[in-house]
Amino acid sequence: MTVPIAIVLVGLGALAVIGVVVGILDAAQARAWRRVAAERRRNWEMRQAATGGRPYDSWGDDDGD
Repeated sequence: MTVPIAIVLVGLGALAVIGVVVGILDAAQARAWRRVAAERRRNWEMRQAATGGRPYDSWGDDDGD
């Protein structure tokens, strides 16, 4: 009876450890991903300006103004 309980506890412990490792790795890479996103946004804005596109306002994109 104790073996299935031990297996469940070991599994939950493994999931907790994996969660902590993934959280640490994600936090370590967050700055790089933000930098990539900012660069892509700048490139997109330059392309919009070059083609005469309207400036994009994320607050007004769904209310028709």
